[in-house]
Amino acid sequence: MSIEVKVPMLPESVADATIATWHKKVGDAVQRDENIVDLETDKVVLEVPAPEAGIIEEIICIEGDTVNAEQVIARIKAGAVAADTAAEPKSTTESTDKPAGKDSKKAQDDSLSPSVRRIVAEHDVDVSQVSGSGKGGRITKADVKAAMSSTAMGLRAEERVPMSRLRARIAERLLEAQQNAAILTTFNEVNMQPVMELRKKYKDLFEKKHGVRLGFMSFFAKAVIEALQRFPAVNASIDGNDVVYHGYCDIGVAVSSPRGLVVPILRNAENMSMAEIEAQISAYGQKAKEGKLTVEDMTGGTFTLSNGGVFGSLLSTPIINPPQSAILGMHKIEDRPVVENGEIVIRPMMYLALSYDHRIIDGKESVSFLVAIKEALEDPARLLLGV
Repeated sequence: MSIEVKVPMLPESVADATIATWHKKVGDAVQRDENIVDLETDKVVLEVPAPEAGIIEEIICIEGDTVNAEQVIARIKAGAVAADTAAEPKSTTESTDKPAGKDSKKAQDDSLSPSVRRIVAEHDVDVSQVSGSGKGGRITKADVKAAMSSTAMGLRAEERVPMSRLRARIAERLLEAQQNAAILTTFNEVNMQPVMELRKKYKDLFEKKHGVRLGFMSFFAKAVIEALQRFPAVNASIDGNDVVYHGYCDIGVAVSSPRGLVVPILRNAENMSMAEIEAQISAYGQKAKEGKLTVEDMTGGTFTLSNGGVFGSLLSTPIINPPQSAILGMHKIEDRPVVENGEIVIRPMMYLALSYDHRIIDGKESVSFLVAIKEALEDPARLLLGV
């Protein structure tokens, strides 16, 4: 009996999806609830499990196809057994007597996913010379591209690939922000020595007690929350002709993933301890790496933290994430000479950049907001005393 494999119901804000990766090919055996294909949306990657155990009878939609909810993308022959597992094993003598050239090449070609076969065919790549890095030694698109690059030997090669759904959505949102908001950026710098000394003193005890590492993001999140409560316009958003003031702090934390930049949300961060903030950020980072972030993880947000410093950025002008009105850019910590009490000393300094929507946030508010963050970080006791 043939069982249809359908696209699951998509999240409310997602119109359609793209076939990203088939993990099985026609004739492969599958187990019930085994992930057989990944669907990419403009926000998350969705896994489609096999509805029944059997073998893949037909793949209707190939990698790169756009699909809608409830659309049939494959069929499974329920209860069937894959031919290679059902067949009797041949004797060693028989297998070695036959020339294996063509059969070996055909088997190797059959193991490739549709998108890899397409690249191999278009560029006439000899897959026998390609080492597979995928599961079970399977050859991936990255393996083929790497092989093509190594054989190009200085040739002016070009490759045209479609933009991923997430990358297209990022491009759309960034362009929307620049076109529809009056973005201005103000800068300051912060002496990170007090935070670094406090972290060094308590990081081992913190990790032992809470089971999570003490990083810099929790200090910045706490400083931002304190500043947002003092300057509510920075935590507001524009809705038509109205300004919406949020009585809560849902902090977006920009995280790099293999698919691109994603911004999961720390909800009600004003009620979270530093340990809870660190644990949630760590969990989001792991989910982003594995492609497990959900739409709910990334929906909403009233303010965003972006840490380009982990990649070595010294200074930048971050773009706000609509409908939010501001974003804080953190940068590389670098030893620089500064003047303290009339003397030149070396301190670990970080540049901060606050990009904001000038339609609802005045220059005085933005500068005062950034100064409040600077003061809180340079004197962490303020975070405990709320001053």
